[in-house]
Amino acid sequence: MDIKKGIYIAVFVLFLCPCLGSAGDIVHRDNNAPTRPGCENNFVLVKVATWVDGVEDIEYVGVGARFGPTLESQEKHANRTKLVLADPPDCCSTPKNKLTGEAILVHRGKCSFTTKANIADEAGASAILIINNRTELFKMVCEANETDVDIRIPALMLPQDAGATLENFIKNSSSVSVQLYSPRRPLVDVAEVFLWLMAVGTILLASYWSAWTAREAAIEQDKLLKDGSEEFLNMEGVGSSGIMDINTTSAILFVVIASCFLVMLYKLMSFWFIEILVVLFCIGGVEGLQTCLVSLLSCFRWFQHAAESFVKVPFFGAVSYLTLAVCPFCITFSVIWAVFRRISFAWIGQDILGIALMITVLQIVRVPNLKVGTILLSCAFLYDIFWVFVSKWLFHESVMIVVARGDRSGEDGIPMLLKIPRMFDPWGGYSVIGFGDIILPGLLVAFSLRYDWLSKRNLRSGYFLWAMSAYGLGLLITYVALNLMDGHGQPALLYIVPFTLGTLLTLAKKRGELKILWTRGEPERPCPHIEHQLS
Repeated sequence: MDIKKGIYIAVFVLFLCPCLGSAGDIVHRDNNAPTRPGCENNFVLVKVATWVDGVEDIEYVGVGARFGPTLESQEKHANRTKLVLADPPDCCSTPKNKLTGEAILVHRGKCSFTTKANIADEAGASAILIINNRTELFKMVCEANETDVDIRIPALMLPQDAGATLENFIKNSSSVSVQLYSPRRPLVDVAEVFLWLMAVGTILLASYWSAWTAREAAIEQDKLLKDGSEEFLNMEGVGSSGIMDINTTSAILFVVIASCFLVMLYKLMSFWFIEILVVLFCIGGVEGLQTCLVSLLSCFRWFQHAAESFVKVPFFGAVSYLTLAVCPFCITFSVIWAVFRRISFAWIGQDILGIALMITVLQIVRVPNLKVGTILLSCAFLYDIFWVFVSKWLFHESVMIVVARGDRSGEDGIPMLLKIPRMFDPWGGYSVIGFGDIILPGLLVAFSLRYDWLSKRNLRSGYFLWAMSAYGLGLLITYVALNLMDGHGQPALLYIVPFTLGTLLTLAKKRGELKILWTRGEPERPCPHIEHQLS
């Protein structure tokens, strides 16, 4: 298909993609909710395992209160306790039923949360489960004028539907038991290791493809130059076919355009808008997968004739027979993913389409020198920090994280992410990374390899090995920070950009080549005018 169409699709998808590495929050630090001694717990998610008449039933999720003791983190150490209903239901006065260590299920009422917990504690309950009057969870805090906050039993809130289900079981004379615990995430999950390998591998493949293309173009130019061909002179000032170089202006505009798209996603986030993003992602994925497959298959001599034979197709122009053969498969693959994207293993198809799209973008879009790369990554660095951290002050929530999770859309996140299910995480969920966290630093890494190949340097004396290692280390630090922050979303470029860009700038300065990399970005080549005159 027409390569320019692929460029526009790929770049458009690039602008849509938020930069984020996240595993989902299980510990919620809230600086707005008041804290004081005895009322300073973090809001943690709590698993509520249930048994009805001795048979294991649904496991619910609640949220722990600011007050009371912390819950056991390991299921095997958590006590299994009988659950009873409060009488009166709101537990704003002493229960009529005698308690001997049971957990008590109560409704939200006129009295405060701490009053309910104190009454349940004095009545002999071992824990208090408060049913919210809405489907979502609510953070239970201490009132400003309360003094009796030395609560000795754990308290947690259940969503309305979960509480109603448990209440109906008890009212129907069923025996209900609960087990409360709040497991911690493992320090490192295998999913993060695979996600790291996928991100590094994507940049590695794209860089070698970009460098190979640049070297082939340089060899072709050298041949034309030696032959004194007029064709070379006619090519002067024209870039490689299908290649789009980013300039300083477009690097700066990236932040403005990307921010506008991000705000639009945030404001318009809904089910139908996610559907539009899925369609755009599928179009970009088809283009990327087709480009990668055609390039791969054309390396084999069985497919070379089909790759070099063209037929004219209306609207698309000249299209190779190999492209025509591959295209139906790519479209079918993309459509199948879109239709079945909600099933458990659909992340595999999303990652395949995403990686193919990113490799194609890194092949098509290039930074011509270190100056443009520095401006682009510096702008992306500020963009990432602003929309993950600073936007909380303006919108009362992190715009980047809300968009990446697909809040208010009914979908499990937007499609412009690489994702892998967390395999040994008791809370489940996915480890994810935004396309921008791979594409933007990948542009600089690919530039370093193109420079090394065109200047005929080996890995040890070049820049690519250093840039690739810096990216891998920066991404590793991102996941370390992510785990230290209990799964809170982190702007990956906050860590990746200083490592990658800082390494290249420092190394170029030390070698005395900063000026060449900064302005020209390519090793010196013979002047075509002089060569033509000498011939």
